[in-house]
Amino acid sequence: MKSDRLLSILLLLQTRGRVPAHELAERLEVSVRTIYRDIEALSASGVPVYAERGRHGGIELLAGFRTDVTGLTADESRALFILAAQGAHAALGLDAALGSALRKVMAALPAPHRPAAEATARRILVDATRWKGGPRAAVDLDVLQDAVFADRRLRLRYRHSGQREPRTYTVDPYGLVSKAGVWYLVADRRGSPRLFRADRVRAATVLDDPVKRRPGVELADVWEVLRREVEKRPGGIDVVVRVRRDRLDLFLRLNGPWLAELPADDGEDGGAGEWVTVRMSYGELGEARQLLQFSDRVEVLSPPEVREELFRAAASVTGLYQRVDGGLEENRSSDGVL
Repeated sequence: MKSDRLLSILLLLQTRGRVPAHELAERLEVSVRTIYRDIEALSASGVPVYAERGRHGGIELLAGFRTDVTGLTADESRALFILAAQGAHAALGLDAALGSALRKVMAALPAPHRPAAEATARRILVDATRWKGGPRAAVDLDVLQDAVFADRRLRLRYRHSGQREPRTYTVDPYGLVSKAGVWYLVADRRGSPRLFRADRVRAATVLDDPVKRRPGVELADVWEVLRREVEKRPGGIDVVVRVRRDRLDLFLRLNGPWLAELPADDGEDGGAGEWVTVRMSYGELGEARQLLQFSDRVEVLSPPEVREELFRAAASVTGLYQRVDGGLEENRSSDGVL
């Protein structure tokens, strides 16, 4: 473990330049005293490393010193070839760069690790898109990327879901996030975190003004806050349904956002029953209408107001199609078709 830590310190210093001792200690999950002992060990082994005290001090390698040792283990070598879905790199225009980078990594790997890395690249494929995701609008991330990496503010023309006309926002971007194949811009608007779907951005302009991010806040921090807000279910209506066993897997897959808990087992009667009881939670009464997509494969047991809501919805749909069929029959009669 110590040798791995020494190598990690060496590579961090080579990549970052001067690094405070407390930051190295946090990154490597050891004490500051341990870091200073490791620095002494590196120095004793011939690595030109030194520490400077003071407010702007830190630990640093002698200028010009480089090492080409990778120190990669077999598992680390394999991990490098299990990267994010290729679609993410393509959307960022980095497919060619990814291929070039992996070739360089392969050339730098210790010879004994190369076969495992090659096998991993052939045998493991990561596809982050969901099944039957349907067609998606083309996404142009070029301008968003420019603002993110240039640390500039963005002016967006953005269309919200359910609205026809786009609205204009000036935002301070933190970065881009790909979630299940969908790209999002994470940004502050007037100091508050906001999430923008990239495929709803109708126009984007990089401004000359420097970005104004909250001090000490990183992309991962803002994303975690926004992710929790999206996933947080508003406390509302607890619903108990029964689902036919032959539709249970599909039901659970499509209704994940509304599940209050997973069924305790495969169903009633030790797994032999025709029906399985599932507990749901909806933010409002109208959300329960999505249960109608399962027709008579799902029945609401409680509460009564949800059963009444589904009855009204089903009656409305029946009335709609009765009117359509009546119109068709009338047209056929007028055309002499019986």
